[in-house]
Amino acid sequence: MSSEPLARLREVIRDYGSTITAFSAGVDSTLVAVVAQQELGPAAVAATAVSASLAPSELEDALSLARTLKLNHRLVRTREVEDERYATNPVDRCYFCKTHLYTELEQLAEELGVRYILNGLNVDDLGDWRPGARAAAERQDHVRSPLHAAGLGKAEIRAAARELGLPNSEKPALACLSSRLPYGERVTPEKLQRVADAEQVLRTLGFRQLRVRHFADRARVEIAPDELARVQTEGLAARIEADLLALGFPAVEIDPRGYRSGRLNEGVVPLTIAGA
Repeated sequence: MSSEPLARLREVIRDYGSTITAFSAGVDSTLVAVVAQQELGPAAVAATAVSASLAPSELEDALSLARTLKLNHRLVRTREVEDERYATNPVDRCYFCKTHLYTELEQLAEELGVRYILNGLNVDDLGDWRPGARAAAERQDHVRSPLHAAGLGKAEIRAAARELGLPNSEKPALACLSSRLPYGERVTPEKLQRVADAEQVLRTLGFRQLRVRHFADRARVEIAPDELARVQTEGLAARIEADLLALGFPAVEIDPRGYRSGRLNEGVVPLTIAGA
């Protein structure tokens, strides 16, 4: 028997009839994709967008997780990095990313005869800067946010994921590689690859929650506060600096404040989400 939040989510998704979930392999979209599969069977598809802004490790995670969960999984190619409106990295960059994503998923939905595209927006997303939600709101005929509609926040989502035995129930939140560049710093495939390589260096050292911010004159390494002490106790600073300098960063700093989600969004006015 499902818990009340999970039961609400099941009811919401059941009413959709047929769906494509925008599947990133994060806990939010995984919960949506799995419940859609359980409730709708073959009428539920999961689709992962592949582009230069997706870390190779995240694509591997998506492919592996989809196989493990036996999802009806598709890959779609998006080219937002080639869009000048995105590449200039304005504060609403995510709007153009989601516009490309939903355009591709709408085409796939038409090919498959699927009624709705589902995203992972939840009630805890409302206080952050999320211009991508505007792209969804502009497509209310096609795009739905079942976690939001069922009233689920992050804690309830993780609890429901544990209830279903999802292997990524405790996976830290991630964002696309472009989020590592401050607004106004041009997005290029080369910079995105450098960030991906730098973050892989840190994961190889055993760090889990981290970001490498790509500034014009340096890399800023942010590691979760509960992991940050390892840098000093294990003498890792020199190795991190050397490895990142070898990737082409002109300088490297390790932020003593540690990682905090959305740091590059600070000072940006939150967006009111319509039609969630």
